[in-house]
Formats: sequence, C-alpha cells, structure tokens
Amino acid sequence: MRPQEPRTIEEALARARIFEGDYTAAHQAASQRRITEQLLELRWMQTLAEPHTGSARPARAPLLLHEQAAVDLRALCQGVIHDDDAVHRLARFDTFRDSGGALAFACLLVLADREEGAQFWLQFAAGGGEATGALCLYLLHLRRGEWRDARHWAQQMSALEDWPSQYTPVPHEVVDAAPATCGGVKVYINLPDHGAAIPESAVKGAMEDLDVDQVGDFNAVPQPSPELAHQLEDLVTAGR
Repeated sequence: MRPQEPRTIEEALARARIFEGDYTAAHQAASQRRITEQLLELRWMQTLAEPHTGSARPARAPLLLHEQAAVDLRALCQGVIHDDDAVHRLARFDTFRDSGGALAFACLLVLADREEGAQFWLQFAAGGGEATGALCLYLLHLRRGEWRDARHWAQQMSALEDWPSQYTPVPHEVVDAAPATCGGVKVYINLPDHGAAIPESAVKGAMEDLDVDQVGDFNAVPQPSPELAHQLEDLVTAGR
C-alpha cells in the first residue's frame, strides 16, 4: 500500500527532516574518518600523477598512473638483470638465499609474467633490507590499483634508503614525499643505458623449467635452477 501523500508543506518537511536522535556521535565520527581517508587517497594519487622532478625521460603523452607504474616496473627490472653483478648473485642464490639474489631472481619473474612468485621473492628481498625490492613492490601494487599496499611499500622504501650493505643495481632516490599520513612518494629512477632490452619472450623461455614449491600462503613459488645464471648471462651478452 502506498504511503499517504503529505497534505501540506510542513508535513512534507517533517518527513524529510533528520532527527537528531537518529545518528549518534559514533556515526558522525565514522563518517568523518571515511571522508578524511577518501581525501587523503585523492591527494596521494594527485601527488603521484604529477611529473617526477629531475626525470630525464623524453616528453610524451602522459600515461595513467597504473600504466606508468607498469612501464617503470619492467624498465627497473631490465636495469636490475643487466647489472654486472646480477649473474653472480643469481648463481649463488641457488645455494645461499641472500636478498640481492632474491631481487635479481624476482625481476626475471616479473619480466616472465610470473607475478605471484615475483611478489614472494621481492618481499624476501625487501625483508632483507633491499630498498629496490620495496620499490618494485610499490610499483607492482600501484599497477594493480592496490593503493594501501602501495603506500605501505612506499614507506618501507623510504625507511630502507640508507640501509647498510644493500644491493642497489639501479640507483634511485626519493625526491618528494607526501605527509606521513598520506604515504605518497615520488621516486627518481636513474635507469642505466644498457643497450637493447632483453626480449621478454626469451626470459619466459629461460624460466619455463623452474621447479615450483608451495611456501606458506603462496600456492606456487618458483625456485631458481643452477643453470639460470648461465642463461641470464647469455641473454645479457646477446643484447649488447
């Protein structure tokens, strides 16, 4: 049954009125928190979308934020695996699980589109003090649109910038950071001129025969093979 139509303006206004007792102070505080979080999220995204100070990249049409993160992540991984020490660290990584070897292996997995395994080893690298690992995770989550996870790794990267004895094959620097409550960060990545990029199809071919183990909550974590370092050395040499 349809409700009875209001007969006067006063009756219509009375029905539209929000009575004070309907909303408590807790409701108001929760609403304010949601609005604040949304404003901080917007501010963080706007900060990241601005041009990076000091960037040497040529002028081009601006990309969407997640698209730029995807481009930066793959370029960063190419820089890591072209580093002269990457092959040696990868060769040792089969026996000694050091954080620098984890970073090199994870970058190969990124380029081979084996993202779940890459995320595991990037977390391993970042946990070992590698700021570059945290930077890769920041870009990875930014590409997915996972803003809170991206903020977390941005903060971790800033904290690890001066960590001693870390492996930094591609120099990078935090050039502008938003307030701590916002968690945004802009990074200058000094990508080396290493010649032609290694074709990602070749990287995928080199990673086809990796062993896969279940580790914790990760269903399929690729493990490095002893031959992988030699394959990487061949790929880098062919690209020069």
